[in-house]
Amino acid sequence: MKKLFVTLLVLAALVAGAGVYWSKQPIVDPSGQVIAFTITPGAGVNGAAQQIAAAGVPVNPDLFALYARLSGEGARIKAGSYEIKPGYTPQRLLQQLVRGEFAQEALTVIEGWTFKQMRKAIAEQPALKHDTATWTDQQILAKLTNEYTYPEGLFFPDTYLFAKGASDMQVYKQAFALMSKKLNEAWTRRDLSLPYRTPYEALIMASIVEKETGQKSERGMVAGVFVNRLRTGMLLQTDPTVIYGMGERYQGKIRKVDLLTDTPYNTYTRAGLPPTPIALPGAASLAAALNPDKTEALYFVARGDGTSHFSSNLNEHNQAVNRYQR
Repeated sequence: MKKLFVTLLVLAALVAGAGVYWSKQPIVDPSGQVIAFTITPGAGVNGAAQQIAAAGVPVNPDLFALYARLSGEGARIKAGSYEIKPGYTPQRLLQQLVRGEFAQEALTVIEGWTFKQMRKAIAEQPALKHDTATWTDQQILAKLTNEYTYPEGLFFPDTYLFAKGASDMQVYKQAFALMSKKLNEAWTRRDLSLPYRTPYEALIMASIVEKETGQKSERGMVAGVFVNRLRTGMLLQTDPTVIYGMGERYQGKIRKVDLLTDTPYNTYTRAGLPPTPIALPGAASLAAALNPDKTEALYFVARGDGTSHFSSNLNEHNQAVNRYQR
């Protein structure tokens, strides 16, 4: 009886040793390709193992399911989309499934985009689940906040990572939260003499600076010009706000009649800031709007090389216009 017990112990040790050895051998050759697979909700450990094998991962599903159970982790496998990379072992694969290390996709929101352009990019991202496809802009915003009624400018331009199959609402949540954080941080570091009553007004200014500036190095000066105009009661007279107010009527060129046609966004006909941002401003424009350069300039005109000429009086400005644009 004692010999039988010892024999069983030896066999168990051999099996355990073989299992440990097997769990540490690469499933996919280090020179192989990444293999994508999906674990469906409710699959259980057996179903998960079968789905992994069916996707082309060269692992014995019965052995993997047994290994997952014996490790005590089988019940913790999370449903979702994954990628197994070259060199992964059964041990690393199980770790990935238990931690929920989902396959990552990326979507980049560009500085200066409008919210409409952001929605289009999200709608065209095939790896997302398009839960908001039929929603209005206001319905999307209502899921994020009740503080605002219009979404423009409230989403930070950046690159966002998400798991394959994630809801598109996840990207909106990330971008909204990041803009709120960036705006609040910039607001706490603002020049206290600025004529903004709220962070939202600063966001509006940042969006104008974003659309008006070709050179990042000039954003502080551009913001300084517009702040000077606000302080002195001058009209902002900035073309990007006119273009935004024209909507679909804008076909690539502003005519004199467009400058004279009043809209809530026409800063040639209305004093002060427009009612909302006109684009999604980046960090540099937020910083410029809240800490603009100290300048006496009230005008600027594009030189045609991406930079601008700044002037403190109308006579100098007219000369610059003649020189660079006429």
